[in-house]
Amino acid sequence: MYTPSESRYVNSATMYRRCGRSGVLLPKVSLGFWHNFGSVDPYERSRELTHYAFDHGIVHFDLANNYGPVYGSAEETMGRLIDDDFRPYRDELFISTKAGYDMWPGPYGNWGSRKYLMASLDQSLRRMHLDYVDLFYSHRYDPDTPLEETLQALVDIVHSGKALYVGISRWPLEALKTAYRYLLDRDVPLLIYQGRLNMLDRAPLEEGILDFCHAHGVGFISFSPLAQGLLTDRYLNGIPEDSRMAHSRFLHSDVLTPQLKDQLKAWNNEAKGRGETLADMALRWILEQQGVTSVLVGASKTSQIEDDLKVINI
Repeated sequence: MYTPSESRYVNSATMYRRCGRSGVLLPKVSLGFWHNFGSVDPYERSRELTHYAFDHGIVHFDLANNYGPVYGSAEETMGRLIDDDFRPYRDELFISTKAGYDMWPGPYGNWGSRKYLMASLDQSLRRMHLDYVDLFYSHRYDPDTPLEETLQALVDIVHSGKALYVGISRWPLEALKTAYRYLLDRDVPLLIYQGRLNMLDRAPLEEGILDFCHAHGVGFISFSPLAQGLLTDRYLNGIPEDSRMAHSRFLHSDVLTPQLKDQLKAWNNEAKGRGETLADMALRWILEQQGVTSVLVGASKTSQIEDDLKVINI
Protein backbone atom coordinates (compact mmCIF):
# COMPACT_ATOMS: atom_id res chain seq x y z
CA MET A 1 0.00 0.00 0.00
CA TYR A 2 1.40 3.36 -1.06
CA THR A 3 1.74 5.92 1.69
CA PRO A 4 2.78 9.36 0.44
CA SER A 5 5.45 11.41 2.12
CA GLU A 6 4.25 13.37 5.12
CA SER A 7 6.46 16.25 3.98
CA ARG A 8 4.87 16.57 0.52
CA TYR A 9 3.58 20.06 1.27
CA VAL A 10 6.61 21.36 3.13
CA ASN A 11 7.41 23.76 0.26
CA SER A 12 3.84 25.00 -0.20
CA ALA A 13 4.83 28.66 0.08
CA THR A 14 6.99 28.45 -3.04
CA MET A 15 5.49 25.42 -4.79
CA TYR A 16 2.06 26.72 -5.82
CA ARG A 17 0.69 29.58 -7.87
CA ARG A 18 -2.85 30.85 -8.16
CA CYS A 19 -4.41 29.99 -11.50
CA GLY A 20 -5.62 33.32 -12.84
CA ARG A 21 -8.30 34.79 -10.57
CA SER A 22 -9.68 31.40 -9.54
CA GLY A 23 -9.53 29.56 -6.26
CA VAL A 24 -7.23 26.95 -7.79
CA LEU A 25 -3.57 26.70 -6.85
CA LEU A 26 -1.38 24.69 -9.22
CA PRO A 27 2.18 23.55 -8.68
CA LYS A 28 4.74 25.50 -10.67
CA VAL A 29 5.81 22.12 -12.05
CA SER A 30 3.03 19.76 -13.17
CA LEU A 31 3.40 16.22 -14.50
CA GLY A 32 2.27 15.46 -18.04
CA PHE A 33 1.28 12.00 -19.24
CA TRP A 34 1.90 12.64 -22.97
CA HIS A 35 4.85 10.23 -23.03
CA ASN A 36 5.98 7.34 -20.80
CA PHE A 37 2.57 6.36 -19.39
CA GLY A 38 1.09 4.35 -22.26
CA SER A 39 0.49 0.65 -22.70
CA VAL A 40 3.97 0.29 -24.25
CA ASP A 41 5.59 1.59 -21.05
CA PRO A 42 6.28 -0.36 -17.84
CA TYR A 43 3.50 0.21 -15.32
CA GLU A 44 5.88 0.06 -12.36
CA ARG A 45 7.83 2.95 -13.81
CA SER A 46 4.60 4.95 -14.06
CA ARG A 47 3.97 4.21 -10.40
CA GLU A 48 7.48 5.27 -9.46
CA LEU A 49 7.17 8.55 -11.35
CA THR A 50 3.77 9.49 -9.96
CA HIS A 51 4.73 8.48 -6.42
CA TYR A 52 7.83 10.64 -6.59
CA ALA A 53 5.89 13.57 -8.03
CA PHE A 54 3.13 13.44 -5.42
CA ASP A 55 5.65 12.92 -2.60
CA HIS A 56 7.19 16.25 -3.64
CA GLY A 57 3.99 18.26 -3.91
CA ILE A 58 3.15 17.80 -7.60
CA VAL A 59 -0.60 17.36 -7.36
CA HIS A 60 -1.51 18.16 -10.97
CA PHE A 61 -1.49 15.27 -13.46
CA ASP A 62 -2.29 16.25 -17.06
CA LEU A 63 -3.71 13.76 -19.59
CA ALA A 64 -5.64 13.62 -22.87
CA ASN A 65 -7.90 11.02 -24.42
CA ASN A 66 -5.35 9.99 -27.06
CA TYR A 67 -2.20 9.94 -24.94
CA GLY A 68 -0.40 6.62 -25.09
CA PRO A 69 0.46 4.87 -27.24
CA VAL A 70 -1.98 3.25 -27.79
CA TYR A 71 -4.72 5.88 -27.71
CA GLY A 72 -6.44 5.90 -24.34
CA SER A 73 -3.79 3.86 -22.58
CA ALA A 74 -2.31 6.74 -20.55
CA GLU A 75 -5.78 7.25 -19.07
CA GLU A 76 -6.01 3.51 -18.41
CA THR A 77 -2.70 3.76 -16.57
CA MET A 78 -4.17 6.61 -14.54
CA GLY A 79 -7.13 4.38 -13.70
CA ARG A 80 -4.80 1.67 -12.38
CA LEU A 81 -2.89 4.25 -10.38
CA ILE A 82 -6.12 5.55 -8.87
CA ASP A 83 -7.19 2.05 -7.85
CA ASP A 84 -3.76 0.91 -6.65
CA ASP A 85 -2.45 4.04 -4.95
CA PHE A 86 -4.28 7.33 -5.20
CA ARG A 87 -7.95 6.65 -4.39
CA PRO A 88 -7.51 7.75 -0.75
CA TYR A 89 -5.84 10.96 -1.97
CA ARG A 90 -8.20 11.83 -4.82
CA ASP A 91 -9.23 15.12 -3.22
CA GLU A 92 -5.58 16.20 -3.07
CA LEU A 93 -5.12 15.66 -6.80
CA PHE A 94 -5.96 17.97 -9.70
CA ILE A 95 -6.50 15.74 -12.74
CA SER A 96 -7.06 17.11 -16.23
CA THR A 97 -7.87 15.53 -19.55
CA LYS A 98 -8.69 16.76 -23.05
CA ALA A 99 -10.46 15.96 -26.30
CA GLY A 100 -9.90 17.47 -29.71
CA TYR A 101 -7.49 15.31 -31.68
CA ASP A 102 -8.27 12.05 -33.44
CA MET A 103 -9.39 9.35 -31.04
CA TRP A 104 -11.63 6.86 -32.86
CA PRO A 105 -12.66 6.32 -36.53
CA GLY A 106 -15.51 8.08 -38.21
CA PRO A 107 -16.88 11.62 -38.18
CA TYR A 108 -17.50 11.81 -34.43
CA GLY A 109 -14.06 10.94 -33.06
CA ASN A 110 -12.19 14.17 -33.72
CA TRP A 111 -12.26 17.99 -33.51
CA GLY A 112 -14.78 19.98 -31.44
CA SER A 113 -18.37 18.87 -31.87
CA ARG A 114 -20.64 18.53 -28.87
CA LYS A 115 -21.06 14.83 -29.63
CA TYR A 116 -17.32 14.17 -29.67
CA LEU A 117 -16.46 16.18 -26.55
CA MET A 118 -19.19 14.62 -24.42
CA ALA A 119 -18.64 11.07 -25.64
CA SER A 120 -14.89 11.42 -25.19
CA LEU A 121 -15.17 12.66 -21.62
CA ASP A 122 -17.47 9.76 -20.73
CA GLN A 123 -14.89 7.36 -22.14
CA SER A 124 -12.06 9.13 -20.30
CA LEU A 125 -13.87 8.85 -16.97
CA ARG A 126 -14.39 5.14 -17.50
CA ARG A 127 -10.73 4.60 -18.37
CA MET A 128 -9.53 6.59 -15.36
CA HIS A 129 -12.08 5.08 -12.96
CA LEU A 130 -13.22 8.54 -11.92
CA ASP A 131 -16.59 10.20 -11.41
CA TYR A 132 -15.26 13.58 -12.54
CA VAL A 133 -12.11 15.35 -13.67
CA ASP A 134 -10.97 18.58 -12.14
CA LEU A 135 -10.31 20.14 -15.53
CA PHE A 136 -11.49 19.33 -19.04
CA TYR A 137 -9.97 20.98 -22.12
CA SER A 138 -10.93 21.53 -25.68
CA HIS A 139 -7.59 20.25 -26.98
CA ARG A 140 -7.51 22.31 -30.16
CA TYR A 141 -9.40 24.95 -32.08
CA ASP A 142 -11.89 23.58 -34.61
CA PRO A 143 -12.31 25.99 -37.55
CA ASP A 144 -15.39 24.20 -38.90
CA THR A 145 -17.56 23.62 -35.83
CA PRO A 146 -19.29 26.79 -34.55
CA LEU A 147 -17.45 28.02 -31.47
CA GLU A 148 -20.77 28.33 -29.66
CA GLU A 149 -21.34 24.58 -30.02
CA THR A 150 -17.95 23.69 -28.59
CA LEU A 151 -18.22 26.23 -25.79
CA GLN A 152 -21.77 25.29 -24.82
CA ALA A 153 -20.64 21.68 -24.57
CA LEU A 154 -17.97 22.81 -22.09
CA VAL A 155 -20.59 24.74 -20.10
CA ASP A 156 -22.91 21.73 -19.99
CA ILE A 157 -20.05 19.41 -18.99
CA VAL A 158 -19.41 21.57 -15.92
CA HIS A 159 -23.13 21.72 -15.14
CA SER A 160 -23.29 17.92 -15.38
CA GLY A 161 -20.65 17.59 -12.66
CA LYS A 162 -18.28 15.63 -14.90
CA ALA A 163 -15.68 18.41 -14.76
CA LEU A 164 -15.15 21.14 -12.19
CA TYR A 165 -13.39 23.56 -14.54
CA VAL A 166 -12.77 23.95 -18.26
CA GLY A 167 -9.84 25.13 -20.33
CA ILE A 168 -8.77 25.49 -23.93
CA SER A 169 -5.53 24.53 -25.62
CA ARG A 170 -3.85 26.04 -28.68
CA TRP A 171 -6.75 28.30 -29.68
CA PRO A 172 -5.89 31.48 -31.63
CA LEU A 173 -6.24 34.81 -29.86
CA GLU A 174 -9.57 35.89 -31.35
CA ALA A 175 -11.13 32.51 -30.55
CA LEU A 176 -9.71 32.77 -27.02
CA LYS A 177 -11.44 36.15 -26.62
CA THR A 178 -14.74 34.66 -27.79
CA ALA A 179 -14.35 31.71 -25.43
CA TYR A 180 -13.57 33.96 -22.48
CA ARG A 181 -16.68 36.09 -23.01
CA TYR A 182 -19.02 33.19 -23.80
CA LEU A 183 -18.01 31.14 -20.79
CA LEU A 184 -18.01 34.10 -18.40
CA ASP A 185 -21.53 35.10 -19.48
CA ARG A 186 -22.70 31.58 -18.55
CA ASP A 187 -21.02 31.53 -15.14
CA VAL A 188 -18.41 28.97 -16.18
CA PRO A 189 -15.24 31.09 -16.24
CA LEU A 190 -12.37 29.94 -18.41
CA LEU A 191 -9.87 28.58 -15.89
CA ILE A 192 -6.74 28.14 -18.00
CA TYR A 193 -5.13 28.22 -21.42
CA GLN A 194 -2.59 25.55 -22.36
CA GLY A 195 -0.06 26.51 -24.99
CA ARG A 196 3.44 25.72 -26.15
CA LEU A 197 5.78 28.28 -24.65
CA ASN A 198 9.52 27.85 -24.37
CA MET A 199 12.72 29.67 -25.28
CA LEU A 200 12.51 28.31 -28.83
CA ASP A 201 8.77 28.85 -29.35
CA ARG A 202 7.47 32.15 -28.00
CA ALA A 203 4.23 32.29 -29.98
CA PRO A 204 1.89 32.86 -26.97
CA LEU A 205 4.02 35.88 -26.04
CA GLU A 206 4.32 37.24 -29.55
CA GLU A 207 0.64 36.72 -30.44
CA GLY A 208 -0.70 38.41 -27.30
CA ILE A 209 -2.23 35.28 -25.81
CA LEU A 210 -0.26 35.44 -22.57
CA ASP A 211 -1.02 39.15 -22.17
CA PHE A 212 -4.74 38.51 -22.66
CA CYS A 213 -4.75 35.68 -20.13
CA HIS A 214 -2.92 37.76 -17.55
CA ALA A 215 -5.16 40.79 -18.04
CA HIS A 216 -8.38 38.77 -17.77
CA GLY A 217 -7.53 36.42 -14.92
CA VAL A 218 -7.07 33.27 -17.00
CA GLY A 219 -4.27 30.91 -15.97
CA PHE A 220 -1.62 29.77 -18.43
CA ILE A 221 0.21 26.44 -18.44
CA SER A 222 3.09 25.70 -20.80
CA PHE A 223 3.44 22.32 -22.46
CA SER A 224 6.72 21.18 -23.98
CA PRO A 225 8.67 23.69 -21.86
CA LEU A 226 11.95 21.98 -22.71
CA ALA A 227 11.03 21.61 -26.41
CA GLN A 228 10.91 17.81 -26.03
CA GLY A 229 14.44 17.76 -24.65
CA LEU A 230 16.09 20.22 -27.02
CA LEU A 231 16.46 22.70 -24.16
CA THR A 232 18.62 20.32 -22.16
CA ASP A 233 22.21 19.19 -22.62
CA ARG A 234 20.94 16.09 -24.43
CA TYR A 235 21.59 17.25 -28.01
CA LEU A 236 24.57 19.58 -27.64
CA ASN A 237 26.87 17.09 -29.33
CA GLY A 238 24.51 15.32 -31.69
CA ILE A 239 21.66 12.81 -31.41
CA PRO A 240 22.11 10.07 -28.79
CA GLU A 241 20.91 6.64 -29.88
CA ASP A 242 18.54 6.35 -26.91
CA SER A 243 17.07 9.85 -27.29
CA ARG A 244 13.53 10.86 -28.18
CA MET A 245 14.77 12.39 -31.43
CA ALA A 246 16.17 9.01 -32.46
CA HIS A 247 12.87 7.19 -31.92
CA SER A 248 9.87 9.54 -31.70
CA ARG A 249 7.64 10.71 -34.52
CA PHE A 250 7.11 13.99 -32.64
CA LEU A 251 10.73 15.19 -32.72
CA HIS A 252 12.59 14.99 -36.02
CA SER A 253 16.33 15.18 -36.54
CA ASP A 254 16.05 17.88 -39.21
CA VAL A 255 15.16 20.46 -36.53
CA LEU A 256 18.67 20.14 -35.08
CA THR A 257 20.31 22.50 -37.55
CA PRO A 258 23.85 23.85 -37.13
CA GLN A 259 22.34 27.21 -36.21
CA LEU A 260 20.21 25.65 -33.48
CA LYS A 261 23.19 23.71 -32.12
CA ASP A 262 25.11 26.98 -31.85
CA GLN A 263 22.22 28.66 -30.06
CA LEU A 264 21.82 25.77 -27.62
CA LYS A 265 25.53 25.78 -26.85
CA ALA A 266 25.45 29.53 -26.24
CA TRP A 267 22.50 29.19 -23.88
CA ASN A 268 24.17 26.24 -22.17
CA ASN A 269 27.28 28.34 -21.52
CA GLU A 270 25.11 31.16 -20.20
CA ALA A 271 23.36 28.74 -17.85
CA LYS A 272 26.67 27.35 -16.62
CA GLY A 273 27.79 30.88 -15.86
CA ARG A 274 24.77 31.19 -13.57
CA GLY A 275 25.43 27.87 -11.89
CA GLU A 276 22.42 26.31 -13.65
CA THR A 277 21.77 23.68 -16.25
CA LEU A 278 20.24 24.64 -19.58
CA ALA A 279 17.01 22.94 -18.49
CA ASP A 280 16.96 24.94 -15.25
CA MET A 281 17.33 28.18 -17.17
CA ALA A 282 14.68 27.19 -19.73
CA LEU A 283 12.06 26.39 -17.06
CA ARG A 284 12.94 29.48 -15.06
CA TRP A 285 12.57 31.65 -18.17
CA ILE A 286 8.99 30.43 -18.65
CA LEU A 287 8.00 30.84 -15.01
CA GLU A 288 9.34 34.39 -15.03
CA GLN A 289 6.89 35.40 -17.77
CA GLN A 290 4.02 37.42 -16.37
CA GLY A 291 0.82 35.37 -16.25
CA VAL A 292 2.35 31.88 -16.35
CA THR A 293 0.91 29.52 -13.72
CA SER A 294 2.74 26.25 -14.33
CA VAL A 295 4.94 24.25 -16.66
CA LEU A 296 4.05 20.73 -17.76
CA VAL A 297 7.05 18.42 -17.66
CA GLY A 298 7.39 14.87 -18.88
CA ALA A 299 9.70 12.34 -17.31
CA SER A 300 11.05 8.86 -17.81
CA LYS A 301 13.16 8.93 -14.61
CA THR A 302 12.56 10.37 -11.17
CA SER A 303 15.88 12.19 -11.41
CA GLN A 304 14.39 14.31 -14.19
CA ILE A 305 11.52 15.38 -11.93
CA GLU A 306 14.03 16.08 -9.18
CA ASP A 307 15.96 18.37 -11.52
CA ASP A 308 12.82 20.13 -12.74
CA LEU A 309 11.70 20.89 -9.19
CA LYS A 310 14.75 23.07 -8.63
CA VAL A 311 12.83 25.95 -10.20
CA ILE A 312 10.11 26.09 -7.54
CA ASN A 313 12.09 28.57 -5.45
CA ILE A 314 11.91 31.27 -8.11
